[in-house]
Amino acid sequence: MEKDATLDAKGLMCPMPIVQLARKIKEMKSGQILELLADDIGAKEDVPAWCSRTGNQLVGQEEDGKTFSFYIKIK
Repeated sequence: MEKDATLDAKGLMCPMPIVQLARKIKEMKSGQILELLADDIGAKEDVPAWCSRTGNQLVGQEEDGKTFSFYIKIK
């Protein structure tokens, strides 16, 4: 999937991937796509829930071994 930026949150445990995500989107423009990489199993539930709460759109999600990739369209 095409993306405008990548945030590598691998190695971070809950809630740090979400904390880093919230900081990163402030640097981005509406309509851009952010790829979030995480290996914390909690991210599988946390990222979609965060997107729902904040109005950002989860447009894709992939799993490669222990790494989860989330594609978030900034509102």
